[in-house]
Amino acid sequence: MNNPAPLPLIGLPADFRELDGQDFHVLGDKYARAVAVAANAMPVMLPALADVQNAENIVERLDGLLLTGSRSNVHPQRYGTAPTAAAEPYDEERDASAFALIRAALDHEIPLLAICRGIQELNAALGGTLHARLHEMSDRLDHRRPEHDDPDVQYGLQHPVQLTANGPLATLIGRTRIDVNSLHWQGIDRIAPALDIEATAPDGTIEAVHVRDAQAFALGVQWHPEYKVMENPVSVALFHAFGDAARARVIRKQAA
Repeated sequence: MNNPAPLPLIGLPADFRELDGQDFHVLGDKYARAVAVAANAMPVMLPALADVQNAENIVERLDGLLLTGSRSNVHPQRYGTAPTAAAEPYDEERDASAFALIRAALDHEIPLLAICRGIQELNAALGGTLHARLHEMSDRLDHRRPEHDDPDVQYGLQHPVQLTANGPLATLIGRTRIDVNSLHWQGIDRIAPALDIEATAPDGTIEAVHVRDAQAFALGVQWHPEYKVMENPVSVALFHAFGDAARARVIRKQAA
């Protein structure tokens, strides 16, 4: 009898929010569901407890790390800028947790996929900077979520992106141009030294990156591939590749 395929554990850092006067650690369903369905892995929510938990110990138990999107922005002090009301809202507990997990995951060669806020965290954690409000820049598109009650409109395709020819993302997808959704205010300004650009929007906004010298899968995208993931072939390919990288790590651990 054949052994079943290993089920990798994928950690997803939670947001920290106050709801009805109580503190909660929050994870969006669509991210956990995409990990379970498209990556064929076990999603594990990681509470934002950087003050009492060690990221090195956490990632040693994981087979992958997914950095999710969020309505909050990375705090400007994380990329060397003074905080202003224009850059709010913040989630400094999430910042502390995610930044530590990013560094630990890369150090331990854990497959990493970063989405929306996640790509911004990845860039800032590795020494890059961010624009807080892209829509106020005269040379940029309005990348914010469409003002509509229907999630299918909010997460509908908004603009094309050009993928770097022969880069890891273009190779994975098999194309150099795709259309993506767009639901963000913040975006990459100066790219971190350890990152390479994998895709750009027509206005030059960086839409995808990879960690140049990473020993495992390490990609970030500015759009939201997790939304109705199985209905978009590009999203399926991205999550399948992430899940395969996590399974390969499981197999290596079992063989050690």
